[in-house]
Amino acid sequence: MLPPSPQPISRRERTQDADAAIRQTDSDAALARLSAVKKGYLTDSFISHLVPRSQLQPPRPPLINVGTYIRSYSIDHLVEEWLSISKQEHKPCQIVSLGAGSDTRFWRIATGPYNDYLRVYAELDFPEVTVKKAMSIRKSKQLSTVLGQPENVSLAQGGMALHSPKYHLVPCDLRKPPSEILPSLLGEILSPSLPTLLLFECVLVYMSPEASSNLIQWFVDYFQSNPISPSPSVLGAIVYEMFGLQDSFGQVMMNNLRSRNVSLPGASPYPTVQTLPERFTRHNFTMSKALTLREIREKLIPESELARISALEMLDEVEELNLVLDHYAITWGVELDPTPDLSSAAWTQWGMRTVPGLPDEHES
Repeated sequence: MLPPSPQPISRRERTQDADAAIRQTDSDAALARLSAVKKGYLTDSFISHLVPRSQLQPPRPPLINVGTYIRSYSIDHLVEEWLSISKQEHKPCQIVSLGAGSDTRFWRIATGPYNDYLRVYAELDFPEVTVKKAMSIRKSKQLSTVLGQPENVSLAQGGMALHSPKYHLVPCDLRKPPSEILPSLLGEILSPSLPTLLLFECVLVYMSPEASSNLIQWFVDYFQSNPISPSPSVLGAIVYEMFGLQDSFGQVMMNNLRSRNVSLPGASPYPTVQTLPERFTRHNFTMSKALTLREIREKLIPESELARISALEMLDEVEELNLVLDHYAITWGVELDPTPDLSSAAWTQWGMRTVPGLPDEHES
């Protein structure tokens, strides 16, 4: 949620592995989620299996726990609605999580009511991240059992990749030209004829605007050039990340991250929440909208749920919380085949809903 306090990174580490600090942000997010689960904000029986010595990890401050809860609530809402539309349309879907890190979403879906409508779940991340996750999955009976029969689960690429009938863990550097790496990694996994949802949780902000644009365009092209099926293709995407870092609070966040050898080249094109939908509209997405986490907290989360989480811990830093939530946003969009189709209406209505009477979300 908030950029964590600076962690010491040696000069040798900075020289030998410039991406170590970026990978550390995933560990920070996993610890934040574990803390939110332990404190009762979230329910996730899988995260402890992906955090080393999870039982010994101290809780995070209430501000971090609340922010983690709102992030999870928002993305969960959008993913579950995507799966619900897939069920409604009788079309199993695919989900690709880019920069997935220690995310547990696959296991939560696979043990929930929408498992039958999930055809493929693919996760892509640095090889250093995927090899650790593959080891954790193999060591945990609770994680590995969900993947299916052991004979149908296999490691690849020296233990950096893992494949099962539905779940695929794939190592790669997403900053490289997608046309050079993605066809061989995803070509045999994804079907261009199935509705597909892309998840970008705090990943594009660490990439150059050109690299992130090329990545999105590759998926657009892949699903538009569909020789397999005459059915219209549906491509959706969700981005969670910080934005608007030009103000004084944003500069504090940037300086905090710079002290950890982390830069945010992908944040500069998006000074306001109104500019965030442009990430998708420039790729001719049919619809794109964005909300800050503060707007989501104030307009979307039911009062009963806000009362529940407020009773879990005393939160004194309300003003600081609002400042943080004002600098993080959820952006979502959908790209539809231009061919008219009766099912298109359901996909264009996909998204988060504000409370009646309040201003609508920012859109393009």
